[in-house]
Amino acid sequence: MARDLWSLVLIFLFFSACAATTFRPISDGHRSAASELFVPIDGSYGSLEDTYEALRTVQILKIDRNIDINPHTCPVVSEILEDSSSQTKDVYYALGVNSILGCHIDSGIYEAVISRLQSVIKGAKSLYDFYYSIKGLLVIKDQGISVVLEDAGDAFHSIKALSQSGGRWRFSSNDAESSTYAAGLALEALAGVVSLADSDIDQSMIGIVKNDIRKLFDSIESYDDGALYFDEKFDAEHQSPLSTSASVVRGLTAFAAVTSGRLKIPGDEILGLANFFLSIGIPGTTKDFYNQIESLVCLEDNRLAVPLILSLPTAVLSSTSNDQLKVKVTTVLGSDSPPLTVKLVQASRLDSKSSPVLAHQELKFDPESSFHSLDILPTSMDVGKYLFVFEISLHDPEHKHVCATGGQIQAFIYYTGLIKIESAEIAVLDSDVDAVETKQNLDLSKDNVVSLSADHLQKIILSFQLTTPLGHAFKPHQVFLKLRHETKVEHIFVLKNSGKLFEIKLDLLALVEKFYYLSGKYDIELAVGDISMENSFLKSLGHIDLQLPEPSEKASHPPVPLLDPYSQFGPKPEISHIFRAPEKRPPQELSYAFLAAALLPFLGFLIGLMRLGVNLKNFPSAALPATFSILFHAGIAGVLILYLLFWLKLDLFTTLKFLSFLGIFLVFAGHRTLSQHASASAKQKSA
Repeated sequence: MARDLWSLVLIFLFFSACAATTFRPISDGHRSAASELFVPIDGSYGSLEDTYEALRTVQILKIDRNIDINPHTCPVVSEILEDSSSQTKDVYYALGVNSILGCHIDSGIYEAVISRLQSVIKGAKSLYDFYYSIKGLLVIKDQGISVVLEDAGDAFHSIKALSQSGGRWRFSSNDAESSTYAAGLALEALAGVVSLADSDIDQSMIGIVKNDIRKLFDSIESYDDGALYFDEKFDAEHQSPLSTSASVVRGLTAFAAVTSGRLKIPGDEILGLANFFLSIGIPGTTKDFYNQIESLVCLEDNRLAVPLILSLPTAVLSSTSNDQLKVKVTTVLGSDSPPLTVKLVQASRLDSKSSPVLAHQELKFDPESSFHSLDILPTSMDVGKYLFVFEISLHDPEHKHVCATGGQIQAFIYYTGLIKIESAEIAVLDSDVDAVETKQNLDLSKDNVVSLSADHLQKIILSFQLTTPLGHAFKPHQVFLKLRHETKVEHIFVLKNSGKLFEIKLDLLALVEKFYYLSGKYDIELAVGDISMENSFLKSLGHIDLQLPEPSEKASHPPVPLLDPYSQFGPKPEISHIFRAPEKRPPQELSYAFLAAALLPFLGFLIGLMRLGVNLKNFPSAALPATFSILFHAGIAGVLILYLLFWLKLDLFTTLKFLSFLGIFLVFAGHRTLSQHASASAKQKSA
C-alpha cells in the first residue's frame, strides 16, 4: 500500500509541475497521436464528414497516409455529387474530400453541382443551408473553376437577418434563441459570400457585421491561466466550449481575410484563444482533434494577430546538473517566430517575501536550436518553486501590429537539488518519564536494519532534520511513516515539522485500539518526497516487536487484508488428475472364441439360404416396383453397415442419428415394396 501511495504522490507532483508550465505549441506528440487516432477501417474513415475531418487533420500535420482510401472513398464521392437529391451537407463534404484526394470528377458534374448549390442559396431558409452551399462553392472555386455567386448582396442580407443582439446568430428565423456556435458559421458564410461576389458588398453592412463581432467578444470567458474561450449560453445544439470556440475562430479569421481594414480585436484576446486550444493538449476524439488543429491553422496566419507562444522545454531545473534556463518562442503550429528578444523581468520564490533572485536579464538566442537561454543561475537561488516573468520584444516595429505576444508571460519553475538529511534517530521511551530505553542512529542515505521491541506502556519516537543546499529549512510535500503488521495490516502517520526538525512520537497506549491489539512484528517504512527534492526516498528502516494487551470483547476486529489485484494474473496451482485403474480384460484366446461363437448364427443363416434354394424369381420386373425393392434391400444393407460402423468407431448418439434417417427411409421403401408385392399376388390369385 505504501508503494501505491508513494506512486500517487509522485503522480500528483508530476501533474502539479505540468500544470505550472506555459502553453506548448503543436509538436510531434500530436502527430504521433493523430497517426493512431485517424486510422481507416477497411479502407474508409466512415462517413464523408469523418473522412474530410480525418484527411484535413492529417494534411495540416503533414502525416504520410500509409493506406490508400481512394478506391473506397472516390466512388462514394462521385455518387454524392452526381445524385441531384443529395443533401447540401453531404455535397460539401464530398467536395472537401475530393479536393484532398483528387478523385476523377467530370467537369460537367461540377457545373451541375454549382447550379444546384446556387438554387439552394436562393431558397435557403436556415443558416446551415447557406453555410454548406457557400462553403461548397468556395471549395470548387479553390480548385480553379470559375464560380460567381448570383445575387450575393441578397444572400448577405438574408444571412445577416438571422443575427441577434450580442453578436450571436439564430439557425433559422423560427428559432427563438440565438447561438454563439451559429455566429461562427454565419461569419464563415458571410466571408464566403464576399469571396464569391462579382461586385463589392455594401460596406455599411460589413461595418455592421464588424460591430457584431466586437459585441460577440464581450461574452468571451476566461480561465485563471489566461486562456479565453466561447461557450454556448443556451446550448441548443449541445456544443462544447471547444467546438463553439473553433466555430468562432474559423468564422472570425475567414471574415477578416476578405474584408478591408482591421477588426478592432485586441491581440491579447487572440492569444488567449490560442492558449485555450493549446491547453487542451492532445484530444481524445477525432472531432475534438479536428476542431483543435483546424482552429490553430486559422490562427497560424491571419489578418488579426498571429499569436506567438513562449514555451519551456521543461518546468524543472536541477542545481545539481547546473541546468540552463531555456525558452522557445514559436507560432501555434511550432513555426519559427520573427526576430525578437526574450527578457527575464524577474524570478521570485513563491514561499518567500524577499526580493527577486533574478531581475532584468536578457536571454541569449541560439539560431541553431532556436532557444533563448540563460547560462548561469545565481548561487543564491535555493531549491523550491519559483515564478518567472518573461517579456517578448519584437525587433521590427511592423511586427508589433501583426503578432500578439501577450505582454508579460508568467511561468512556474521548480528548482531542484539534493536535500541534506541529518540527525536521524529512532528510539523507544518509557511512558512515565520519557526516559530513553533504546535508541538507534540512522543514516537515511543508506539502507538501515533496525530491530526494536516495545510494549503498550512505551512510546516510539522518530526524528530527523532536512536542510537545503544553502542550509535553510526544507519542508517536503509528503513525509509519511508506515507500520505494517505481519498480517499485512498497515498504519500510516504524517510527520510534523518545526523548522528543520521533523519528529513523530507514537504513544502505544493510545494506539492499541488503532492497532487492533495485534501484537507481533511490525515493519517500519519512511517516505519523504517533493518535486524539488532530487533524493526523495522510500526506505525500509527495519522492524519493531510490539507486545500489546489482549483485546476486549467489544474491541474492533482488524480489516480483511486486501487481495493483490495482480495476483489473478499469476501462475495457477497445478491440477493433478487421478484416473481409474483400467478393468481387467479377459485373455485374448477367450475373446477370439467369443467372436467365433458370435459369427456362427451368420454362418447358419448362409447355410440355410443355400439349403432352401433362394432365388430371385419373384423379384419384380416392372421398373417402379423393382426400384423400390432395390431401395428397400439397400436400406437393409445400410442398417447392417451402420451396425458394423457402430461396432468399429461410431458412438451411440451418432449411430442413433443416422439410424433415425435410415429407419424413415426403410419404412417408406418397405411399405411401397410390400404393397406392390401384395397387389401382384392378389392379381395372380384372381387370374
